[in-house]
Amino acid sequence: MTTPDTRTEPLSADELKALEEKFDPELRFRALGPALAILSGLLLFLLSCYHFYTAGFGIPRATTHRGLHMAVTLFLVFVSFSAFGRRDRPSGLLAPLGLPLADWVLGIAAAVASLYVPWIYDQLAFRVGNPNTLDVAMGTILIVTLLEAVRRSMGWPLPVIAILFMCYAYFGQSMPGIFVHPGATWPVIVNHLYLTSQGIYGTALGVIATYVFHFVLFGVMATRIGLGQLFIDVASALTGRFAGGPAKVSVVSSALLGSISGSSIANTVTTGALTIPAMVRVGYQRHFAAAVEAASSTGGQITPPVMGAVAFLMIEYLGVPLTTILLAAIVPAFMHFFGVLLQVHLEARRLGLRGLTKEELPNALKVIREGWLSILPLILLIAMLMSGRTPFLAAFWAIVACIGVMIVQSVMRLGVTEGMKDAARGLWDGFVLGAKQSLSVTAAAALVGIIIGIVTLTGVGFKIAYMVTGLASGWAQDVHGLLSVLPFELMGIPALTLLFTLMMTAVVCILMGCGIPTTANYIIMVAVAAPILGLLGVQPIVAHFFVFYYGVLADVTPPVALAAYAASGIAGANAFQAGNTAFRLSMGKALVPFVFVFSPALLLVTPEFTVPAFLLAAGGAMLGIFALSAAITNWMLAPLHAWERALLVVAALLLIAPALVPTVIGCVFLAVPLLRQLMARRAAA
Repeated sequence: MTTPDTRTEPLSADELKALEEKFDPELRFRALGPALAILSGLLLFLLSCYHFYTAGFGIPRATTHRGLHMAVTLFLVFVSFSAFGRRDRPSGLLAPLGLPLADWVLGIAAAVASLYVPWIYDQLAFRVGNPNTLDVAMGTILIVTLLEAVRRSMGWPLPVIAILFMCYAYFGQSMPGIFVHPGATWPVIVNHLYLTSQGIYGTALGVIATYVFHFVLFGVMATRIGLGQLFIDVASALTGRFAGGPAKVSVVSSALLGSISGSSIANTVTTGALTIPAMVRVGYQRHFAAAVEAASSTGGQITPPVMGAVAFLMIEYLGVPLTTILLAAIVPAFMHFFGVLLQVHLEARRLGLRGLTKEELPNALKVIREGWLSILPLILLIAMLMSGRTPFLAAFWAIVACIGVMIVQSVMRLGVTEGMKDAARGLWDGFVLGAKQSLSVTAAAALVGIIIGIVTLTGVGFKIAYMVTGLASGWAQDVHGLLSVLPFELMGIPALTLLFTLMMTAVVCILMGCGIPTTANYIIMVAVAAPILGLLGVQPIVAHFFVFYYGVLADVTPPVALAAYAASGIAGANAFQAGNTAFRLSMGKALVPFVFVFSPALLLVTPEFTVPAFLLAAGGAMLGIFALSAAITNWMLAPLHAWERALLVVAALLLIAPALVPTVIGCVFLAVPLLRQLMARRAAA
């Protein structure tokens, strides 16, 4: 019998599905009986049809649109996710209902409470701030059912955070020190969270209902027409022949697939099913193979044009065109994959690993000739986004293109009659799966609205910002005194204050990101962490990118490195070891945000952008990533001495500081071990 420690063949489809469900609670759908499966499928299909229509022909009033989307979604959450695994199956008189009675009650109550605000919308102007008993009752029902819906679909972390924030609002008079506030009664809390646009019906839910759903649907439809497989095949043809080829295929294919995927775990399982066994076969250690896939797939969350759907949240929060967001994301995303590729290459050289043989590689021309149709919707999407069209209109036409490609592919394969039937089945399956994959994201966004509402109600975000910057300022003065012995000023007190603030903010983002999906994490960080950087004069777009990158890093940061744990399941590796290695491989993503805070020119779209400033920041960052990668891998052109590794770490820290003096010193430190290795190689030759 094959054990996890010896297995090198790919996992079966059922094994991959079980693994994905194990580490991604958003996909732990329960098995439904025939009648309930038909009802659920019909509602999911109609939900996708509704959003497909509104993307192309316009949405109704915002509150109506958001309420309708949330009502159907929450009802389907209670249908699709069980409360306690398989232990809550109905029996006896309840068996014909297909669900426990409590689930029917919760689902219907959540739907009614969601539709109540759109129903009374015209009356709200006369009683916002003075809710009646029914308002409070309906708001309470929605808050309770939201907490339970998110617990079922995502686990405990986000509901616990929301409950703590509500407790903070209610018990404000009992809070210590700077966090004390007058407190709010429950009707006041419900009024703010339920009846205003500052809470549940706010921007977070609006973006999910208006933008994110469409791109989740597009990603599913694009995958069904073979775009994901095309990415993997093209990456294999381009990079597989080089040293450690399967690992490089993993990096490139995950970057491409991640550009349309909204989940790092789904990306990990999809590409890792093929790349991880191949990496193990050519000689990579199992935990390293898992880490490469996890780090690469998580990097897909920061890759344009979708960026885990956060790009569309950014345009709402920042009020800038989508093209600005996409341009700003290009260089930092490149830096992440550059760092992973470097470490993969150095590891392959250190171990003397081969690439894939010609027989193991697909033919690039054949792959493109057979699959070129599937890339047309993505090209159309990017072209429309860059031309300034609205994101939901671009998604509409991209989905139309996916449907057209699906019909053409089916007809070419099966003939007109059978092909049209096959395309209809594909359309049904795609629309059902697309809506199903959006359920937990919608519930999370609505619950995050509660957190945002408490922040605006109590002002706790600015209190946290004041506390953090005050602490960072004290540390900066102490460190500046220690650095005064240097013959030149390495960093002034303002720069040191910003550095320590960034370090504390990064830790908060990683901790808050544990077990929380990308979109929800970004929304929380914008409310809690971004104001910290704003107090120190960091531009909004720079602050948003910083907290976004560190929130995503949580997927490969133990102890809750879900993407790494999913990859370790495919590799048969130690999960914690895979997580630590994945974090190490993601050093580019960890370092680059510090670079673009101190030198916003790296984002291409800020007023500070000039060619010399960009070249200094980008060149220093790439050299710094190279130096750190070599030090971590213990290989440059040959094994490194301990003193060389230490010198390279110092060089990396100096090189990522986007100023001329530290960069020059860092280059000198980097040159020392490089010259020593070149001389040793020449002497050996």
